Amino acid sequence: MKREILEFIRTNNLSPFNEKKSDVKTNGESIYKTKDAKAIHNKLLSKIASNFYFPDSVNILDFLEFTSDEKEIKRRQNFFREIKEKIENKFLKEISIPKRWWRPKYGIVAVTESDKTFNQLQKLGCPVKFLITQSDLDDLEAYDIVQVIDCDNFSGVLERLPQSVFLDDVEEAYLERYVQLLSSWTANLDLLKNNKTIDEISTIISSLQEILPLLLDKPVDMVTKEKVEAELDKINEKVSSELKKLTISGDSLFMMLSKNTLSNEMLDIIRKAIRDSGIPSEFFKTAIPVSMDETEIEKALKKQNTTIHTTIAESIKKKAKTLMALPEKFQELSDLLIYFDFISGISQFIDKEDKFPEISNEFMMSNSQNLFIENAQPISFHLNEDKRCSILTGANSGGKTTLLEHIIQLNSMLQIGLPVKGELKIPLFSETYYFAKNKGSLNKGAFETLLTQMSKINPGKKTLILADEIESVTEPGVAGAIVCASADFFIKKGCFMIVATHLGKEIQKKLPENARIDGIEAKGLDEFYELIVDHNPVLGRLANSTPELIIEKMANSFKTEYFNYLYQFIKKEK
Repeated sequence: MKREILEFIRTNNLSPFNEKKSDVKTNGESIYKTKDAKAIHNKLLSKIASNFYFPDSVNILDFLEFTSDEKEIKRRQNFFREIKEKIENKFLKEISIPKRWWRPKYGIVAVTESDKTFNQLQKLGCPVKFLITQSDLDDLEAYDIVQVIDCDNFSGVLERLPQSVFLDDVEEAYLERYVQLLSSWTANLDLLKNNKTIDEISTIISSLQEILPLLLDKPVDMVTKEKVEAELDKINEKVSSELKKLTISGDSLFMMLSKNTLSNEMLDIIRKAIRDSGIPSEFFKTAIPVSMDETEIEKALKKQNTTIHTTIAESIKKKAKTLMALPEKFQELSDLLIYFDFISGISQFIDKEDKFPEISNEFMMSNSQNLFIENAQPISFHLNEDKRCSILTGANSGGKTTLLEHIIQLNSMLQIGLPVKGELKIPLFSETYYFAKNKGSLNKGAFETLLTQMSKINPGKKTLILADEIESVTEPGVAGAIVCASADFFIKKGCFMIVATHLGKEIQKKLPENARIDGIEAKGLDEFYELIVDHNPVLGRLANSTPELIIEKMANSFKTEYFNYLYQFIKKEK
């Protein structure tokens, strides 16, 4: 499965450097057939994605498409089961967009007489010149390195150019572009080297260590004109000092003046002073005083620079094979970073106490905790072949809606292949419909829309229907009958169904076969006059209405004469 995820990442061009989530098209059809159900599923995906650092990592959740294949679900579970502990991933927020900072310190250009080669070199991003005339050749004197490819007419002239390097293949040109690419990744490579990731990332980091020195400016002991001038002063001081020690006869002096030469003793003093300076002797004119040979210095310095640049270029050329593999290496590293972000983020999401759902013909959740609620109360609930429908009753704020959304959450966790908090047995539903509580006003349009939506349900044993106070879109007198008839219809079609409603008493009189009344009750008020609610449904029991508790809460909170009178009246009537 890991291989398939990496292939999905590569195919869809997912990258850790994308600032926004990429649009990825998937072929799978959603099991959620209403916008309300899809909204809860997307809320879960956002909850999971909050553990990722790269926007594109969440796309892997889309790769795990909805499926009705039990073997595929188990394969996904086995993949996530291998994540046995939390993987630290906070350092991923320091991953930065690669920016090239290295540039060759020497002038380099590729030259060609071929149109095709010229276009190829341009596409590769190489500095290139097209040779046509003699003036084009004259311009090459300004470059330290000239790379020659496909030049027949000017080959003889180019061979005499000392900085010319002849190449056999376009791919060999301007290998410095790969060193530039390497420089853009150095910060990320250091970050990944110093943090624990996965073996594949570590292997790539290790393989790149041998070429990183190419980015370093190695100190070179270069001879400069300034250095020659400084040594010249020292040479003349030394020569002057040694000459004072000489005793020269008149005949020797006459001979030197007449022939414009120096004696062997003087020449020895000058040569020794030059030799001791460490500067090549050809840089100086052997005379008194000693002077610089400007022509020789210019020639030598140019040759020296060419040699240094050629040495650097040769070092790069020796690593050509490794350098040319860099684009693929960094693409692989980019893919692996998305993969690592995904599995490490999932490791943060999963608790080691979580258990994987079991696919079953019954629906059973035991001590299951809602991921959308912090410190959520564990909930237990079940439906089976005998009781396929729950008519869920209870007061507002009791947790009826939360339970319906909890069940969608669990359904999604099964589809993705993730473990859940608590124990879960659940059918592999192929279609899920959720009709959320109507937040608008009671009207004919809302009623007709609801009935139209329910008429389009594809009922069967793999269908789950969740409805929240659907009676709110029509008159109370007929609402109970509609809920009963709808429940009876879909139960007979083999669907699993949960209907949250306030019409428990009305429905209880006409309760369909294979349906059950369940209740979530408020048990009283706490010291702060807040409802005390056990959110666990009591199976087979109609929840008592609790308006008197609400009125008691308001009477104690607002302490007005009206609320107090209302509370006492309701209390007496009860």
